Amino acid sequence: METGCTHTHDQPGLAGAGLKAELKAAEGRCAAERQRLTEPRRRALEMLLRAGQPVKAYDLLPKFHAGGRAAKPPTVYRALEFLERHGLAHRIESLNAYVACRRVGETHAAAFLICDCCGATAEVEPRAAADMDVVGAEAGYRLTSVTIEAHGLCAACAADAP
Repeated sequence: METGCTHTHDQPGLAGAGLKAELKAAEGRCAAERQRLTEPRRRALEMLLRAGQPVKAYDLLPKFHAGGRAAKPPTVYRALEFLERHGLAHRIESLNAYVACRRVGETHAAAFLICDCCGATAEVEPRAAADMDVVGAEAGYRLTSVTIEAHGLCAACAADAP
């Protein structure tokens, strides 16, 4: 993501042992649900975890396969759809992008704080999620997922803002 920031930001992505642990946890969750973390699904999750921030599906295409070969869009979209359906990734609608969920093993509402300057994104626990279940039930809905997105400036960008 191209930014107008003049300050530096930490790289939030995973590598090494942390990355391996997250992938192993995802494999365990899939096995518990009698699903397979196929190579394309694993690769998509790995790329999201390495990025540590929202990534557009088309940005995954160029280096999706081993050796840096590009993937066809349906391959990537099917993998991302699987990851989202099984709680391993979230789709951030306002950015049309995906981010790995690091809360493997938990079913939860997703809430994101999104910096409009640098694009940094933080997943937080939304207090309003429980209210959404009640409001949905009162309206006759049985909610299957809740995602909340809030835009603003991260601490580093806010400190640099005029």
